[in-house]
Amino acid sequence: MALPQEKIYTIEDIYALPEGQRAELIDGRIYNMAPPNTIHQKISWKLHQAIGNYISSRHGNCDVYAAPFAVFLNKDDRNYVEPDISVICDKSKMNDKGCVGAPDWIIEIVSPSTQHMDYGIKLFKYHTAGVREYWIVNPIKHTINVYDFDQDKFTSLYSFDEDVPVCIFENLIVNMELLLS
Repeated sequence: MALPQEKIYTIEDIYALPEGQRAELIDGRIYNMAPPNTIHQKISWKLHQAIGNYISSRHGNCDVYAAPFAVFLNKDDRNYVEPDISVICDKSKMNDKGCVGAPDWIIEIVSPSTQHMDYGIKLFKYHTAGVREYWIVNPIKHTINVYDFDQDKFTSLYSFDEDVPVCIFENLIVNMELLLS
């Protein structure tokens, strides 16, 4: 007797979700997303603002996007994510729906329901897709994990009160405690 097959979903299934329902698609599996809480939104806004200001002040070519923003990671129809922050420096990856391919820098802000995804599944997917830098910001533990995939440095751990250097941008330092004060 054959084992039952798990359904493989596609981006078409994501677009068919009811209005207002958010989900991500990784390797054909749908992961529903809960609405973010207040601290999550504050961290996202402050990071988006700091990164955007840095890029603008240097007349940079990169763009920063906050969720919900579509990232079609592997240029296929089975992977669709909405990172909390996406920084894209290669304009050829952009279309009217979002980013097709790996952003240069992704930041995920952890919530209790997303820890498994952010520290496990997404870490692997982002690394193998070609993301250059990945941050996991954990407001519960007040920590930031920095993965510099360009230099094959798989993790540096910082607390919110430390200066965190951004790997893909020279001279950009983020201090979460100062940002949030």
